[in-house]
Amino acid sequence: MKILENHKKYILPILNIITLCIIIFSISLVIIHRSNFVVGVILIILSFLSLSSLILFKIKMKNIEPDILFGLIDNGILVILSIFGGKIAGVSGAVIGGVVGNAITDGIAGMFEGYWAENLRSKNISEERMVLGSAVGKMSGCLLAGGVILVIASFF
Repeated sequence: MKILENHKKYILPILNIITLCIIIFSISLVIIHRSNFVVGVILIILSFLSLSSLILFKIKMKNIEPDILFGLIDNGILVILSIFGGKIAGVSGAVIGGVVGNAITDGIAGMFEGYWAENLRSKNISEERMVLGSAVGKMSGCLLAGGVILVIASFF
């Protein structure tokens, strides 16, 4: 029973993440054929929706800044490389751009995330990783970066 007790604290955070994933996926299905600008704006809104879900759990934004930064850098570069890959070689180019972009950006974003976390610790600000904060922080950073880049790409 001790094992079950330890896992109860994860039920609400996991339900929150699953709910966000379902909402984001469902909205994505509806908007997929819209313009880059519209999709970008909606992704930005979804980013803030994700972050607002943390209010219920009293997670401070300062504590998840490294995760948000990771998501911003990770998806920011990934989206740019996917757009270029898609322009150069269609769907397969976008997939290759996404895969290569993801591999590169995980490394780059990880460096920035680690630096930011160390910087917060040096200022005695807790950046302790929690299941919900880490997941939603990265999720919202990814949505925000993708949204902003699609909005910018809509002008070109």
